[in-house]
Amino acid sequence: MSAPQHTLTSSDLERLRFQRNIGVSAHIDSGKTTLTERILFYTGRIRDIHEVRGRDSVGAKMDSMDLEREKGITIQSAATFCDWEALDPTSGKKDKYAINIIDTPGHVDFTIEVERALRVLDGAVLVLCAVAGVQSQTTTVDRQMRRYGVPRVSFVNKMDRPGANPWRIINQLRTKLRIPAAAVQVPIGVEDEFKGVVDLVHWRAIYNEGHKGMDIITSQEIPPSVLELATTKRNELIEQLAEVDEEIGEIFLNDEVPSNAQIAAAIRRSTINLKFSPVFMGSAIKNTAVQPLLDGICSYLPNPSESEVLAHDTNLPTSAPQVALTPAAGAPMVGLAFKLEEGRFGQLTYMRVYQGTLKRAGTIYNARTGKKVKVPRLVRMHSNEMEDIDSIGPGEICAMFGVECSSGDTFTDGSTSYSMTSMFVPEPVISLAIKPKGIETPNFSRALNRFQKEDPTFRVHLDHDSKETIISGMGELHLEIYVERMRREYNVDCTTGKPRVAFRETITQRADFNYTHKKQTGGAGQFAKVVGHIEPMEPDPETGKDVEFENVVMGATIPTNFIPAVEKGFYEALEKGSLSGNAISGCRLVLKEGGFHAVDSSELAFRLATIGAFREAYKTARPVILEPIMTVEVVAPVEFQSQVIGSLNTRRGTIVDSEVRDDEFTAIAEVALNDMFGYSNALRGSTQGKGEFSMEYKQHMPVLPNLQKDLEDAYRKTLPTSNKK
Repeated sequence: MSAPQHTLTSSDLERLRFQRNIGVSAHIDSGKTTLTERILFYTGRIRDIHEVRGRDSVGAKMDSMDLEREKGITIQSAATFCDWEALDPTSGKKDKYAINIIDTPGHVDFTIEVERALRVLDGAVLVLCAVAGVQSQTTTVDRQMRRYGVPRVSFVNKMDRPGANPWRIINQLRTKLRIPAAAVQVPIGVEDEFKGVVDLVHWRAIYNEGHKGMDIITSQEIPPSVLELATTKRNELIEQLAEVDEEIGEIFLNDEVPSNAQIAAAIRRSTINLKFSPVFMGSAIKNTAVQPLLDGICSYLPNPSESEVLAHDTNLPTSAPQVALTPAAGAPMVGLAFKLEEGRFGQLTYMRVYQGTLKRAGTIYNARTGKKVKVPRLVRMHSNEMEDIDSIGPGEICAMFGVECSSGDTFTDGSTSYSMTSMFVPEPVISLAIKPKGIETPNFSRALNRFQKEDPTFRVHLDHDSKETIISGMGELHLEIYVERMRREYNVDCTTGKPRVAFRETITQRADFNYTHKKQTGGAGQFAKVVGHIEPMEPDPETGKDVEFENVVMGATIPTNFIPAVEKGFYEALEKGSLSGNAISGCRLVLKEGGFHAVDSSELAFRLATIGAFREAYKTARPVILEPIMTVEVVAPVEFQSQVIGSLNTRRGTIVDSEVRDDEFTAIAEVALNDMFGYSNALRGSTQGKGEFSMEYKQHMPVLPNLQKDLEDAYRKTLPTSNKK
């Protein structure tokens, strides 16, 4: 059975042709928010420009949280839309494009925000700093773009800074990110003399003049100072395109010169096919060359009908091929809720409509829960302000109020059973104990619940032994921001304990068990017998699952209605290992046979029998404790190279790669998270505050035997006396 194909009508194509969904993402402090601020200003969405750390204390439009304005960083992805009249240089007529923009954070602790944004976008702008170039977070963003197949244009920002060198950065794009890239512009003037760019595709000079760079002056005359450079760079652009595009390749081999329109079409084709990335240049803070970037977004990034979107039909098995969705307004509605926010008027759900039309007061179905929901109010978002709309077509991003769901849910109109694949959520690596000062108010739990719904990487659980509330997340900054938000938004002051690392336990060899659970009191007793083995298990490459229950009972030695109780007992036993009290991963339990009693066997008996059997077998399966290993990237001036490498070695780090460029060097090492606490202060101290580092989770590895012994002893001390044997 093939899925019904919905063809796009001419009105659909006309509407989609002028629609773009883009994200702005980059490393910390490359100027994403500043760039978005300029885009909004030039498209007429905001009347005035405010800086991220401005003196007027208004703060950038997209950083709507007080906390973001204070720290000068972006924490949440903010969504907005604007209209831009792009000038078609070949025909000279202006077309009006509708652009949805999502400004994303750059800190590794907020990775999930970037994952979310890229999941629903058709294209992205990768912002690079003209001095620092490709940094650690840039590679993370690049990996995410590849995971979701998002085409990108690159923008080299901060061209007005001393030491700006765009050619080195284009080279880094080719070598470090391994993506063919070439400049489509050449700067006119360098550093503080920077005043415009030469458009290499249409061979003209573009200057910004007037108030805040509002007026664009285009001249066909290229300044003689850059003419030679521009000619060589244009040839380089054609050479790069010849490698990735057939049409230009043929023209190039025949020694002909492609026309401007042919070059533009080739850039668009190869960008959408993820083979190439055009590089723009400019300075957002100096209001220079942002408008040509907007024209480039309209010219080279795909519209919603050009990017392929696949959904899974839930009526078919999981291995069935996925179904392609078409952004036709008349097709059945399919949309993805990619972000939740608690607004003043209840829960606000951001949604990208992939196919069909979403109407206000219409009814939609949640594909995960099967619940039917009415849409009370539809809005278009502009950071934290909104405007009401009646319906929204495919390929657009909107927000709705009063719809209960969680992040990553698919909504349909009930006539199809499609489900979009959810996004990739990394496991948390660090946890803190948290408790409110004074008497606990309902706001404490309300805040934690809301944050968990908003952010899948933020987890909360109650420790049974110490009765403490434990929050876990992606890094120290991540958790610090949430504690601060609780204080501001919910008026709950909290004290936090020392950060704790998410250790895990696993087994290293197979162990058999044969266990009988008997208890006889007055009345019916308890009886259950289970036989089988536990063995180590590699994580499944697709789902990442590394624990499994397998039932191979032949005959009726255990009645089938008790099998779920055995499985439940196994998962319960995994929650707490007997070495250090941490969760157990990488383990499979195979149940072979057992025994039961007609009267005394119950679900409880089988659950307890499994837990007892697992505990017994676990001791003989050579269990080990695992700790999270982080990939740490340190960037510091060259003169501190020995101190930095020395400090990484003292923290038992393995240096994987190091590179020296101009006057700074980068070292990449793998270090256990447990040894990384307080590293930021140590690094600042040893590099006079000039070094910076970022880290992300790589994998769990066994700990050293001496540390394992310490952890076991510490855990044993916390146990009640009767359990210590």
